[in-house]
Amino acid sequence: MSDISTKPYMLRAIYEWCTDSGFTPYLAVKVDSATTVPMEYVKKGEIVLNISFGATSGLKMDNEAIHFHARFGGVSREIYVPVQNVLAIYANENGQGMAFEVNSTSAENPTAAAPAPQESPLSSVPSLASVPSSQPEVQSDAAASPDDNNDPPKKGGRPTLTRIK
Repeated sequence: MSDISTKPYMLRAIYEWCTDSGFTPYLAVKVDSATTVPMEYVKKGEIVLNISFGATSGLKMDNEAIHFHARFGGVSREIYVPVQNVLAIYANENGQGMAFEVNSTSAENPTAAAPAPQESPLSSVPSLASVPSSQPEVQSDAAASPDDNNDPPKKGGRPTLTRIK
């Protein structure tokens, strides 16, 4: 029995979580010849798509592909994304979701054959990687400790809480 990828199931689960939570699900996609998207919106070989109920028509997410109709610049376009080209699915409002590693796209690997003997069977399993923090690291303990003086904070400084009775 061949191994079934968990990726399409995770995509559907995150999509359902987003919609149930009132968030807008977005899909980041690696674009290649097997992907049907409006090329004028592709940047650096990738495109981000809003796949919410209000932004799509006829959304179908199966184990091989995600396909739907969406409007771009007022024109309805048919979108086709092979599951293996999906880089991430996330909620636009808070960025929570799941990212996937895309080793080979469907254009590079058109047949869904069994992995070659030298390939690890775990190579197609999605994995998580740490994302570098957007905040700079604190260099010294003095910068991390709160101010002990009672001077009012300077503009653009550290936020403070003022209690009003």
